[in-house]
Amino acid sequence: MLQANDINHETIMRRFIDEVINNSSLEVIDEIVHPDYVYRTPDHELHGRQALKDLFTAYQAAFPDLHVRIDDLISTDDKVVLLFTFTGTHQDELMGIPATGRSVNIDGMLRSRFDAGQIIEEWEQLDQLSMLQQLDIVSLS
Repeated sequence: MLQANDINHETIMRRFIDEVINNSSLEVIDEIVHPDYVYRTPDHELHGRQALKDLFTAYQAAFPDLHVRIDDLISTDDKVVLLFTFTGTHQDELMGIPATGRSVNIDGMLRSRFDAGQIIEEWEQLDQLSMLQQLDIVSLS
């Protein structure tokens, strides 16, 4: 049975994907992301709203047609788990990799934790090996 918080958290996550990522409305971060926000990946950690804005600015510059599709979304008391597909065409430098002009289609998973109706902590797993293969940076053969 869904609780009121579950619906709100789902709505916030959908807004995060639609407005912040897909429509480059970075100002929305100030509304839906907690000031003490922490973002983690297996090899990276950043803190605060501005660091998150900088991350998206870099990705949106590198992939001007960046789009994230929600494949599945599961909401609990204070967490949302999101399975997604990231697509885009690599048109500018990212992580030291010069523009390749290649398109990518990458799977990922994001676990977000909420505090006081805002996203306070996220863990992301992005299939970076697949991205590097699709950009022709890494070959497994």
